Amino acid sequence: MGDGPPSIWEWIARNWDTGRADSIRNLLTDHLTMSLVPIVLALLFALPLGLASVRWRWLYQPTTGLMNVVYALPSLPVFMLLISVTGLSQTTVIIPLTFYGMAVLIPAVVDGLNSVPDHVRQSAVAMGFTPLRRLVQVELPIAVPVVLAGMRVVAVSSISLVSVGALIGQGGLGGLFTRAYQNPFMPPVIVGIVLIVLLALIADGLLVLAQRLLTPWVRARRGQTS
Repeated sequence: MGDGPPSIWEWIARNWDTGRADSIRNLLTDHLTMSLVPIVLALLFALPLGLASVRWRWLYQPTTGLMNVVYALPSLPVFMLLISVTGLSQTTVIIPLTFYGMAVLIPAVVDGLNSVPDHVRQSAVAMGFTPLRRLVQVELPIAVPVVLAGMRVVAVSSISLVSVGALIGQGGLGGLFTRAYQNPFMPPVIVGIVLIVLLALIADGLLVLAQRLLTPWVRARRGQTS
């Protein structure tokens, strides 16, 4: 080996699992946690709020208006404001990303439910479906493509925005960027970008697969028309 800087593969091998918090493996694990938890929480909160907005139409505009204001807030100042409450922890990153996700998913839930044709609802009522059964077995399945389209946006944005948390010491793979800034060296930047892009592509692919599995009638319809 020469005396020059290590190649990117040598750097990865040395830093993948060093036993320290800033190893690539630990940063990747932290990044996954801080990006996936907000996606799940955003969906859990957006579903009842979306359902309520469909049930009570007057609720939709103030809810989405408030969420749009939250979505417009820059992430870094929000992280800094939360430090006094949640400290330098992953929660400081998870909370804003959850609200950002809700801002996208609440309209997606409402649009998905509004896409259910009236004759389908009327048919379910004529068959004796209770409101809850109609929601679970008829309306939500039809709304799945629209909701999952929103989740794809939330997944990619969350995975990307987590890295901003590196400026407060909680950014997952974003820690590789701050390391490279403090000590100019390209491999951490390249590894961080590649891993974040890969995570986004994998998350998007899994959601597309989930949509195909949850909406088999769409594939059947395409097969009939082809």
